[in-house]
Amino acid sequence: MVDAQLPVRAVFTDRAGGVSVEPYDTFNLSAAVGDDPRAVASNRHALGEFMGGGVVFMRPEHGATVVTVDASHLAQAELPLGDVLVTTTPGVSLAALAGDCVPLLMHDAATGAVVAAHIGRKGLVAGAVDAAVGALDAVRPTPMHRDGVSAAIGPAICGRCYEVPEAMAAAVTAVHPAAQALTRWGTAGLDVGAAVAARLLTFGITHIRRDERCTYEDAGLFSFRRDGVTGRHSGVIRCGGPPS
Repeated sequence: MVDAQLPVRAVFTDRAGGVSVEPYDTFNLSAAVGDDPRAVASNRHALGEFMGGGVVFMRPEHGATVVTVDASHLAQAELPLGDVLVTTTPGVSLAALAGDCVPLLMHDAATGAVVAAHIGRKGLVAGAVDAAVGALDAVRPTPMHRDGVSAAIGPAICGRCYEVPEAMAAAVTAVHPAAQALTRWGTAGLDVGAAVAARLLTFGITHIRRDERCTYEDAGLFSFRRDGVTGRHSGVIRCGGPPS
């Protein structure tokens, strides 16, 4: 695991430390990729122990749906369907699964609220970054500046490795110019992580940390594009409650 360097407990997991076997080896956290459910449950339990409490996972749909999470979600068998989770409940951790897409973690010092978001190409265009920022804004009793908001962008496939058709790249970069990239093969590519960072800046969020590791290039991370059948890592953030 890598510390996301936010004011609250927050990490980006990797492939190491779990019990799943090949091709999900070893710390797969997704229950929707064909892994043994017992192995996934064991991995998730270990993550919860590390985070110091229950973790609520999402069922990402590559959109911008926001789900407000509280302690009741820890006992629910069905996971929230959506790509942006937000909570103000102390002790609850939120997890954004990813295997090439961007896991985004955010914390608001003004309210103590935290967000975990899954952002891929489709979610970026659908407004997932805007939805994540809006989820934090909605928690505030009155509008205020975002100086206290900090964000961590997790590892994702880089622009050199994320090859897409030229028409698709043009459609995305027309909305998010910062996503424009050229692959190692000299073809059209997309850098979703760069676009997420640029979009956060337009909202006045300047406390941004980005994990530059590429999931496609780094064998210590899961990559659907590289491996096909594989597991998922996660960005995880724990709510510490309102500021004292």
